[in-house]
Amino acid sequence: MKQALRPWRWLLLVLFVCCLNSCHDDDDSNPGPVVYSGQQLFVSANQVVTLSKVQLQALATLAGYGAFAPQLKYDVTFYKFLYKTTYQGQLLQVSGMLAVPLNTPTPPALLSAQHGTMFRYADAPSNFPTSFTGFELFASAGFVTVIPDYIGLGASQQVVQAFYDKSTSATTVVDMIKAAQYYLQQQQVPLNPRLFLVGYSEGGYVTMAAQQEIETRPEHNLTLTAAAEGAGGYDLTGMLTGIASAPNYANPSFLALFLNSYNTTYTWNRPLSDFFQAPYAAKLPALLDGSKTREEINAELTTSPAALFNPTFYASLSNPSGEPVLKQQLTANSFLDWVPKSPTRLYHGTNDESVFYQTSETTFARFQAAGATNVEFFPIPGGMHQTSIGPMMANALPWLQSLDK
Repeated sequence: MKQALRPWRWLLLVLFVCCLNSCHDDDDSNPGPVVYSGQQLFVSANQVVTLSKVQLQALATLAGYGAFAPQLKYDVTFYKFLYKTTYQGQLLQVSGMLAVPLNTPTPPALLSAQHGTMFRYADAPSNFPTSFTGFELFASAGFVTVIPDYIGLGASQQVVQAFYDKSTSATTVVDMIKAAQYYLQQQQVPLNPRLFLVGYSEGGYVTMAAQQEIETRPEHNLTLTAAAEGAGGYDLTGMLTGIASAPNYANPSFLALFLNSYNTTYTWNRPLSDFFQAPYAAKLPALLDGSKTREEINAELTTSPAALFNPTFYASLSNPSGEPVLKQQLTANSFLDWVPKSPTRLYHGTNDESVFYQTSETTFARFQAAGATNVEFFPIPGGMHQTSIGPMMANALPWLQSLDK
């Protein structure tokens, strides 16, 4: 009898040890994704093109950024940049664009620029020069510039975009910065110690996520000099509540991308008909296949939230007890209990029809109430979503340059 019990004793011991380990893990204070070094994250950098400052000035003028042409002083070499970042607990190869100004009189600072919402795979920054975000011009103004594609675009387009997910938004930026620092060091391209972040729309949100990651996780060994954030949806609960209560929403494509992303990123795997009513639910997979622009997707949807959303889902958005799992993620991905430490400027058009002005206004008020001393807010009077990036950059570029000394 004793001989027969021994295997069970061993099994009990194993279960006991596993229980102890499990209990220990539960006590960890949310350590976040594993932190990797730039050497571990870097994959490759392939030179694409070198453009002269005259060519970049012409490109700026053609794209409607002619006001910035006098700031463009350097020729720039552009690289398609591959690196790794963490997605759902695994390393995933992703991409972005690296731009290095040539013959600067002193070592330049590194600046990471975060683009707005993209639907077409062809628009990813790593496809430059056939794609163009406008942020490439920062390199000709004297900053070594990185522009991450984000998860779901570029080299990772086989994955559904991780849209407005704070954790992956942050690490996609931070990991590119570290991989770029490693590559530039290997190539003996000198940098000064300053680091800047800038972004608009989704990029404003991603920039704030990266800022929080850098400021709260010293193990990255990054020190942020300043951040400029425009028109990001920093309070997602407030945003979705506002959309649900509005008779019209100008960009229903954003709502489609947002809910499809959350449904996949968090592996809910619910039928899209849970969120959208006919005929829109059936249309969405083809609309979000990476071949269509925001305008093309909008044309196939309705600007009426009441007509777009499944009636049960639509009612639950206004019901405090409705859609608790979604609302928990909205809260987790908002910026409700953190205050920036680095010098920060927020920008937002007062007539923004896509990302409501109030999200920046209330976020700034919360930062102030929490004792933030380095945050400024610049409303752009009458600015809409597409028209406010120019005024933002007219303010942000000279400010960042003034700190790069």
